[in-house]
Amino acid sequence: MSIVQIKDLVHRYFRKDDDGNVIETIEAIAGVNMEVEAGQFIAVLGHNGSGKSSLAKHINGLLQPAQGTVYVKGMRTDDESSIWDIRQNAGIVLQNPDNQIIGNIVEEDVAFGPENIGVPTEDIWRRVAESLEAVGMMAYRMSSPNHLSGGQKQRIAIAGILAMEPECIILDEPTAMLDPKGREDVIKTIHELNREKGITIILITHKMDEVIDADKVFVMDHGKVVMSGTPVEIFSQVETVKSYGLEVPHAASMAYELRKEGIPLPETIMTKEELVEALCQLN
Repeated sequence: MSIVQIKDLVHRYFRKDDDGNVIETIEAIAGVNMEVEAGQFIAVLGHNGSGKSSLAKHINGLLQPAQGTVYVKGMRTDDESSIWDIRQNAGIVLQNPDNQIIGNIVEEDVAFGPENIGVPTEDIWRRVAESLEAVGMMAYRMSSPNHLSGGQKQRIAIAGILAMEPECIILDEPTAMLDPKGREDVIKTIHELNREKGITIILITHKMDEVIDADKVFVMDHGKVVMSGTPVEIFSQVETVKSYGLEVPHAASMAYELRKEGIPLPETIMTKEELVEALCQLN
Protein backbone atom coordinates (compact mmCIF):
# COMPACT_ATOMS: atom_id res chain seq x y z
CA MET A 1 0.00 0.00 0.00
CA SER A 2 1.37 3.40 -1.00
CA ILE A 3 1.84 5.96 1.75
CA VAL A 4 3.35 8.64 -0.55
CA GLN A 5 2.56 9.20 -4.22
CA ILE A 6 4.18 11.95 -6.26
CA LYS A 7 2.78 12.58 -9.73
CA ASP A 8 4.40 14.89 -12.31
CA LEU A 9 5.63 17.25 -9.57
CA VAL A 10 7.05 20.61 -10.63
CA HIS A 11 8.40 23.27 -8.29
CA ARG A 12 9.76 26.66 -9.31
CA TYR A 13 11.74 29.32 -7.46
CA PHE A 14 11.72 32.92 -8.63
CA ARG A 15 14.71 35.22 -8.34
CA LYS A 16 13.74 38.88 -8.10
CA ASP A 17 15.54 42.19 -8.39
CA ASP A 18 15.48 44.93 -5.75
CA ASP A 19 12.16 46.21 -7.13
CA GLY A 20 10.49 42.82 -6.82
CA ASN A 21 10.52 42.03 -10.52
CA VAL A 22 11.12 38.40 -11.49
CA ILE A 23 14.44 38.19 -13.33
CA GLU A 24 14.90 34.41 -13.32
CA THR A 25 12.73 31.31 -12.94
CA ILE A 26 14.47 28.24 -11.54
CA GLU A 27 12.78 24.86 -11.91
CA ALA A 28 13.96 23.04 -8.80
CA ILE A 29 11.77 19.97 -9.43
CA ALA A 30 10.98 19.07 -13.03
CA GLY A 31 8.28 16.44 -13.42
CA VAL A 32 9.13 13.98 -10.64
CA ASN A 33 7.15 10.76 -10.20
CA MET A 34 7.69 8.60 -7.14
CA GLU A 35 5.81 6.04 -5.10
CA VAL A 36 6.67 4.94 -1.56
CA GLU A 37 5.13 1.86 0.02
CA ALA A 38 4.29 1.76 3.73
CA GLY A 39 7.18 0.39 5.78
CA GLN A 40 9.87 0.99 3.15
CA PHE A 41 13.25 2.62 3.72
CA ILE A 42 13.71 4.98 0.78
CA ALA A 43 16.83 7.02 0.03
CA VAL A 44 16.92 10.06 -2.24
CA LEU A 45 20.42 10.95 -3.43
CA GLY A 46 21.73 13.96 -5.27
CA HIS A 47 24.38 16.65 -5.22
CA ASN A 48 23.65 20.10 -3.82
CA GLY A 49 21.01 21.81 -5.93
CA SER A 50 19.62 18.58 -7.38
CA GLY A 51 16.15 19.24 -5.93
CA LYS A 52 16.14 16.58 -3.22
CA SER A 53 15.56 18.96 -0.29
CA SER A 54 12.75 20.70 -2.15
CA LEU A 55 11.21 17.29 -2.71
CA ALA A 56 11.37 16.54 1.03
CA LYS A 57 9.49 19.75 1.84
CA HIS A 58 6.77 18.91 -0.67
CA ILE A 59 6.07 15.57 1.02
CA ASN A 60 5.47 17.37 4.33
CA GLY A 61 3.46 20.16 2.70
CA LEU A 62 6.01 22.88 3.49
CA LEU A 63 6.09 23.65 -0.24
CA GLN A 64 3.22 23.55 -2.71
CA PRO A 65 3.40 22.24 -6.29
CA ALA A 66 3.54 24.58 -9.25
CA GLN A 67 2.27 21.60 -11.21
CA GLY A 68 1.49 17.99 -10.38
CA THR A 69 0.25 16.44 -7.16
CA VAL A 70 1.68 14.98 -3.95
CA TYR A 71 -0.45 12.54 -1.95
CA VAL A 72 0.23 11.40 1.62
CA LYS A 73 -2.10 8.55 2.63
CA GLY A 74 -4.41 9.67 -0.16
CA MET A 75 -4.50 13.31 1.02
CA ARG A 76 -3.32 16.06 -1.34
CA THR A 77 -0.67 18.34 0.11
CA ASP A 78 -2.24 21.32 -1.69
CA ASP A 79 -5.52 20.80 0.20
CA GLU A 80 -5.31 23.23 3.13
CA SER A 81 -7.96 21.33 5.08
CA SER A 82 -5.70 18.24 5.14
CA ILE A 83 -2.35 19.84 5.90
CA TRP A 84 -2.28 19.11 9.67
CA ASP A 85 -3.32 15.51 9.11
CA ILE A 86 -0.57 15.22 6.50
CA ARG A 87 2.07 16.61 8.86
CA GLN A 88 0.93 14.28 11.61
CA ASN A 89 1.36 11.32 9.25
CA ALA A 90 4.55 12.51 7.55
CA GLY A 91 6.90 14.30 9.95
CA ILE A 92 10.07 16.00 8.74
CA VAL A 93 13.47 16.22 10.45
CA LEU A 94 15.61 19.07 9.19
CA GLN A 95 19.35 19.24 8.55
CA ASN A 96 20.12 21.51 11.49
CA PRO A 97 18.50 20.28 14.73
CA ASP A 98 18.86 23.76 16.25
CA ASN A 99 16.19 24.93 13.80
CA GLN A 100 13.77 22.32 15.15
CA ILE A 101 14.44 22.23 18.90
CA ILE A 102 12.55 24.96 20.78
CA GLY A 103 12.20 23.69 24.36
CA ASN A 104 14.50 24.55 27.27
CA ILE A 105 14.22 20.98 28.57
CA VAL A 106 14.40 17.86 26.38
CA GLU A 107 11.08 16.40 27.51
CA GLU A 108 9.30 19.74 26.93
CA ASP A 109 10.66 19.89 23.41
CA VAL A 110 9.53 16.35 22.59
CA ALA A 111 6.09 17.12 24.05
CA PHE A 112 5.61 20.21 21.87
CA GLY A 113 4.41 18.37 18.75
CA PRO A 114 1.75 16.12 20.30
CA GLU A 115 0.55 19.00 22.49
CA ASN A 116 -0.05 21.14 19.42
CA ILE A 117 -2.09 18.47 17.65
CA GLY A 118 -4.37 18.10 20.66
CA VAL A 119 -3.14 14.86 22.21
CA PRO A 120 -4.57 14.41 25.75
CA THR A 121 -2.09 15.30 28.50
CA GLU A 122 -1.80 11.79 29.92
CA ASP A 123 -0.99 10.45 26.44
CA ILE A 124 1.57 13.17 25.73
CA TRP A 125 3.92 12.05 28.52
CA ARG A 126 3.54 8.41 27.53
CA ARG A 127 4.54 9.37 23.98
CA VAL A 128 7.46 11.46 25.24
CA ALA A 129 8.83 8.55 27.27
CA GLU A 130 8.36 6.03 24.45
CA SER A 131 9.95 8.35 21.87
CA LEU A 132 12.99 9.15 24.00
CA GLU A 133 13.39 5.44 24.74
CA ALA A 134 13.21 4.64 21.03
CA VAL A 135 16.08 7.01 20.18
CA GLY A 136 18.17 6.10 23.22
CA MET A 137 17.86 9.49 24.91
CA MET A 138 15.75 8.73 28.00
CA ALA A 139 18.68 9.51 30.30
CA TYR A 140 18.69 13.10 29.00
CA ARG A 141 14.97 13.70 29.59
CA MET A 142 15.53 16.59 32.04
CA SER A 143 18.61 18.00 30.31
CA SER A 144 18.90 21.24 28.38
CA PRO A 145 19.25 20.64 24.61
CA ASN A 146 21.95 23.31 24.63
CA HIS A 147 24.25 20.94 26.53
CA LEU A 148 23.90 18.08 24.03
CA SER A 149 26.15 17.11 21.14
CA GLY A 150 25.03 17.52 17.55
CA GLY A 151 24.16 13.84 17.23
CA GLN A 152 22.19 13.90 20.47
CA LYS A 153 20.28 17.00 19.37
CA GLN A 154 19.38 15.30 16.11
CA ARG A 155 18.06 12.28 17.99
CA ILE A 156 15.96 14.63 20.13
CA ALA A 157 14.58 16.21 16.96
CA ILE A 158 13.68 12.72 15.70
CA ALA A 159 12.01 11.95 19.06
CA GLY A 160 9.94 15.12 18.73
CA ILE A 161 8.59 13.91 15.40
CA LEU A 162 8.20 10.35 16.68
CA ALA A 163 6.03 11.57 19.57
CA MET A 164 3.44 12.64 17.01
CA GLU A 165 3.25 8.95 16.01
CA PRO A 166 3.71 9.48 12.27
CA GLU A 167 3.61 6.60 9.82
CA CYS A 168 6.36 8.23 7.75
CA ILE A 169 9.43 10.28 8.69
CA ILE A 170 11.29 12.38 6.11
CA LEU A 171 14.87 13.20 7.06
CA ASP A 172 16.50 16.01 5.09
CA GLU A 173 20.30 15.57 5.29
CA PRO A 174 20.05 14.68 9.02
CA THR A 175 23.77 13.89 9.39
CA ALA A 176 25.22 16.75 7.33
CA MET A 177 26.39 18.70 10.40
CA LEU A 178 27.48 15.73 12.52
CA ASP A 179 30.81 14.10 13.31
CA PRO A 180 31.30 10.40 12.36
CA LYS A 181 30.05 9.11 15.74
CA GLY A 182 26.96 11.32 15.57
CA ARG A 183 26.30 10.18 12.01
CA GLU A 184 26.56 6.54 13.00
CA ASP A 185 24.18 6.96 15.95
CA VAL A 186 21.54 8.80 13.93
CA ILE A 187 21.59 6.34 11.02
CA LYS A 188 21.39 3.42 13.45
CA THR A 189 18.38 5.05 15.13
CA ILE A 190 16.63 5.57 11.80
CA HIS A 191 17.09 1.94 10.80
CA GLU A 192 15.81 0.73 14.17
CA LEU A 193 12.65 2.84 13.82
CA ASN A 194 12.10 1.36 10.37
CA ARG A 195 12.72 -2.26 11.36
CA GLU A 196 11.21 -2.35 14.85
CA LYS A 197 8.31 0.10 14.55
CA GLY A 198 7.56 -0.24 10.83
CA ILE A 199 7.88 3.50 10.26
CA THR A 200 8.35 4.45 6.62
CA ILE A 201 11.64 6.32 6.19
CA ILE A 202 12.51 8.74 3.40
CA LEU A 203 16.17 9.71 3.81
CA ILE A 204 17.47 12.66 1.80
CA THR A 205 21.26 12.54 1.61
CA HIS A 206 24.37 12.77 -0.53
CA LYS A 207 26.34 10.32 1.61
CA MET A 208 26.49 7.00 -0.22
CA ASP A 209 27.35 4.82 2.77
CA GLU A 210 24.11 5.82 4.49
CA VAL A 211 21.87 4.17 1.89
CA ILE A 212 23.46 0.74 1.40
CA ASP A 213 20.64 -0.94 3.36
CA ALA A 214 17.76 1.02 1.78
CA ASP A 215 14.92 -0.81 0.06
CA LYS A 216 15.05 1.58 -2.89
CA VAL A 217 17.21 4.48 -4.02
CA PHE A 218 16.23 7.44 -6.18
CA VAL A 219 18.97 9.60 -7.70
CA MET A 220 18.10 13.19 -8.57
CA ASP A 221 19.89 15.59 -10.90
CA HIS A 222 18.71 19.05 -12.00
CA GLY A 223 15.27 18.46 -10.52
CA LYS A 224 14.65 15.09 -12.15
CA VAL A 225 14.81 11.48 -11.02
CA VAL A 226 17.53 10.08 -13.27
CA MET A 227 18.02 6.65 -11.64
CA SER A 228 15.96 4.40 -9.40
CA GLY A 229 16.41 0.88 -8.08
CA THR A 230 17.90 -1.12 -5.24
CA PRO A 231 21.29 -0.02 -3.87
CA VAL A 232 22.97 -2.85 -5.79
CA GLU A 233 21.22 -1.85 -9.03
CA ILE A 234 22.28 1.77 -8.59
CA PHE A 235 25.84 1.40 -7.30
CA SER A 236 26.80 -1.31 -9.79
CA GLN A 237 26.52 1.47 -12.41
CA VAL A 238 29.63 3.23 -11.14
CA GLU A 239 30.33 5.48 -14.14
CA THR A 240 26.69 6.56 -14.44
CA VAL A 241 26.52 7.48 -10.76
CA LYS A 242 29.76 9.46 -11.06
CA SER A 243 28.40 11.30 -14.11
CA TYR A 244 25.81 12.86 -11.78
CA GLY A 245 28.49 14.22 -9.46
CA LEU A 246 28.16 11.44 -6.89
CA GLU A 247 30.43 8.75 -5.57
CA VAL A 248 29.63 5.13 -4.82
CA PRO A 249 30.30 3.39 -1.47
CA HIS A 250 34.04 2.84 -0.92
CA ALA A 251 33.86 -0.95 -1.11
CA ALA A 252 31.81 -0.84 -4.32
CA SER A 253 34.28 1.62 -5.85
CA MET A 254 37.28 -0.52 -4.90
CA ALA A 255 35.61 -3.65 -6.29
CA TYR A 256 34.91 -1.78 -9.52
CA GLU A 257 38.55 -0.73 -9.90
CA LEU A 258 39.71 -4.30 -9.22
CA ARG A 259 37.30 -5.65 -11.84
CA LYS A 260 38.83 -3.23 -14.36
CA GLU A 261 42.18 -4.83 -13.58
CA GLY A 262 40.75 -8.23 -14.44
CA ILE A 263 39.99 -9.54 -10.96
CA PRO A 264 36.66 -11.43 -11.13
CA LEU A 265 34.62 -9.83 -8.37
CA PRO A 266 30.79 -9.70 -8.28
CA GLU A 267 29.03 -6.41 -9.03
CA THR A 268 26.90 -6.83 -5.91
CA ILE A 269 29.67 -5.83 -3.46
CA MET A 270 28.54 -2.90 -1.28
CA THR A 271 30.42 -3.28 2.02
CA LYS A 272 34.02 -3.87 3.08
CA GLU A 273 32.96 -7.21 4.62
CA GLU A 274 31.56 -8.37 1.28
CA LEU A 275 34.73 -7.21 -0.47
CA VAL A 276 37.01 -9.07 1.95
CA GLU A 277 34.95 -12.24 1.64
CA ALA A 278 34.97 -12.09 -2.16
CA LEU A 279 38.74 -11.58 -2.24
CA CYS A 280 39.32 -14.47 0.17
CA GLN A 281 37.29 -16.77 -2.05
CA LEU A 282 39.65 -16.09 -4.94
CA ASN A 283 42.49 -18.00 -3.22
